[in-house]
Amino acid sequence: MRSCWRFLIAAVLLAATAILLQARNRNESVPAHQALASFPAQLGDWSGSDVEIPQSILDVLGAGDFLLRIYQNVSAPEPPVDLFLAYFPSQRTGDTIHSPKNCLPGTGWSPVESTRISISFPGQPAFPANRYVVAQGEDRRLVIYWYWAHDRGVASEYWAKFYLVADSIRLNRSDGSLVRVTTALRHGEPIEQAQQRLLSLTSQVAPLLNRYVPP
Repeated sequence: MRSCWRFLIAAVLLAATAILLQARNRNESVPAHQALASFPAQLGDWSGSDVEIPQSILDVLGAGDFLLRIYQNVSAPEPPVDLFLAYFPSQRTGDTIHSPKNCLPGTGWSPVESTRISISFPGQPAFPANRYVVAQGEDRRLVIYWYWAHDRGVASEYWAKFYLVADSIRLNRSDGSLVRVTTALRHGEPIEQAQQRLLSLTSQVAPLLNRYVPP
């Protein structure tokens, strides 16, 4: 019954979003922003190298700006952290943010555990994020992701859709982004230790987001 209600709520939100955005698809405000390709490769002790996103995946993602980069902490012998940023200047033409919880199983990763965490950094209000443990055979990875738009972070895809409609009315904008960080879980490694690794990089990423995702 609970899943049925969630499906109905999601369907209503998607229908309302489509109707409203199509009704307001003229003269949309699309603010200037820095290209994700210019996102710093050096973030404190973290040094990053770009990974090319296959064209087949870009075709699925649609029109937007995307970055996939692997960061290694040069001061600690730990597994690297993958950073994926996706920015959609407009979501009124059908190109909307894809939830990782739907995409990861399609690439062979099965969810093992999921929860919500609160992310907070000095000078910024706390915001919720999703934390997933996924597995593929003997390999496990920890994933943290959230939706970011107009200086606001949310974990729920339903709330992201709600704010998409609200901001389209209030700001005449439908831009938004997804931020995802992942890392391998070493054999026997506590989840909290891997989470600190992800949050260490995230603490460098989050303060820069508004340069690339206009507030």
